[in-house]
Amino acid sequence: MAQDFDLLIVGGGMVGASLAHAVSGQGLSIGVIEAWPLESSSQPSFDDRVIALSWGSRVILEAMGVWQSIQVAAEPILGIHISDRGHFGFTRLNHHDEGVEALGYVVTARALGEALIEDLVDRQAVELICPARLKSFAVSDQEIEVCIDQDSGEKRLNTRLLVAADGGESQVRQFLSIGLKEKSYGQTAIIANLRAQQAHHGVAYERFTDSGPLALLPMLDDRLSMVWTARDDQVAELMVLQDDAFLLRLQDRFGYRLGGLYELGKRVAYPLRLRQAAEQVRPRVALIGNAAHAIHPVTGQGFNLGLRDVAVLADLLSSAAQRGADPGDIGLLQEYALWRKKDHNSVAMITDSLARFFANPFGPVRLLRNMGMVGLDVAPSMKHLVARQFMGLNGRLPRLARGVSLD
Repeated sequence: MAQDFDLLIVGGGMVGASLAHAVSGQGLSIGVIEAWPLESSSQPSFDDRVIALSWGSRVILEAMGVWQSIQVAAEPILGIHISDRGHFGFTRLNHHDEGVEALGYVVTARALGEALIEDLVDRQAVELICPARLKSFAVSDQEIEVCIDQDSGEKRLNTRLLVAADGGESQVRQFLSIGLKEKSYGQTAIIANLRAQQAHHGVAYERFTDSGPLALLPMLDDRLSMVWTARDDQVAELMVLQDDAFLLRLQDRFGYRLGGLYELGKRVAYPLRLRQAAEQVRPRVALIGNAAHAIHPVTGQGFNLGLRDVAVLADLLSSAAQRGADPGDIGLLQEYALWRKKDHNSVAMITDSLARFFANPFGPVRLLRNMGMVGLDVAPSMKHLVARQFMGLNGRLPRLARGVSLD
């Protein structure tokens, strides 16, 4: 006999675990299907990459009750310094100007994942179904019948709502033949941790270069996380350089604002593409996080956008549960898609435009962007609007994003 759930989440990474946590106190029976065992250090969502959490994401996580566990592993971003390599343009953002403790935080995906999963284990309303892999599912008017593979064999589950939080190569999205609007940047992000001779003092650096943005983000213990966007044709050479030679190249791109750079960690490369699912919802199915969208890492908005998906969907599911309504109702799902559409499109447009505009070497374009950055630096009202966008505080906010618990 099939086991019944109100909500099945495919994918127990950061976004899927966040959704399970957010709705776990709302009277819904929840299952999380995850391919990796709980104790596995190989879970790709919980590796040593760093995540830039916006202030708005901190508000959401605090309203969910997990921020205290995350905060001990998070370094506050107190300021942001934005510049154009070799040119006069720059802009500075500061947390004091925005009246917040920090503009954001830097935390490893591993620390974030451990905090979320540790709390979920104790939630009676949540069953962690792992290791397990989605094999197939069939949608009917009243429910979805899901077939999964486990070590003990096939198992069947029924759910009223299936949520795809299974990443950029989402099986759920592929099973439903939902198309992707996709655009390659011809760029790859090279990620590593390192140190500098001078303390970072909580400042994040975003330096635009002719190959793409270069970010150095503050971490605990005065370490830095590097996100170097290079052209695809440069990546193979950069990845095989010895650490000293790589650091010399990096120093040339970044400069000496923090003195000499040293103690380079493991380098990992990720090709960059803009991806948007053609549909966010189908009957009894919703796509969230990277299953629905993937954006350029400039301004570090990726996980924050997915967490706002969680906050909106959790808000609607909580209200539906209080009314005794069907969590898989197509009207509810369409409301979710409509609510999220503006944020998805705005963030995709902003990150795409920044990545392309600041890599354009044409002289008049370069002059325009440098004048724009200097103008922004001396215009407090405009700077405030930009800061609020990056902090995830613009637009219609669900309860969690306003700091209101759903419990």
